Amino acid sequence: MVEQETSGILVRVAPQFLPEESAPDERRFVWAYTIEIENRGRDTVQLLSRYWRITDENGVTQEVRGPGVIGQQPVIEPGESFRYTSAAPLAAPSGVMHGAYSMMRVDSGDAFDIAVPLFALDSPHVARRAN
Repeated sequence: MVEQETSGILVRVAPQFLPEESAPDERRFVWAYTIEIENRGRDTVQLLSRYWRITDENGVTQEVRGPGVIGQQPVIEPGESFRYTSAAPLAAPSGVMHGAYSMMRVDSGDAFDIAVPLFALDSPHVARRAN
């Protein structure tokens, strides 16, 4: 698990390789990732949109932007958390992923971005090499 705090909002990420969804012979490798967003600040916030940058071990990069997460734009009260699980497919057995969420303070309407820390997408199909 990796985590990062930005502007009083803590983001925790736990990725997991999904062998039952993957087909290595067809160059399809799939990961689930569970994200918890904890509001450690004083203001109620709302997640408005997401941005992902996903890069596989071959350097192929995908960028994903869109409203909310899993069809929701959650409102998170101070001291509360929002958790969800989504998935990411790659055409290579490993990669990395990171991004940001665009947030808004509900009372003031102030917009701000929070970081989603870089996390590894490693499968059992990765050839490990000693340095």
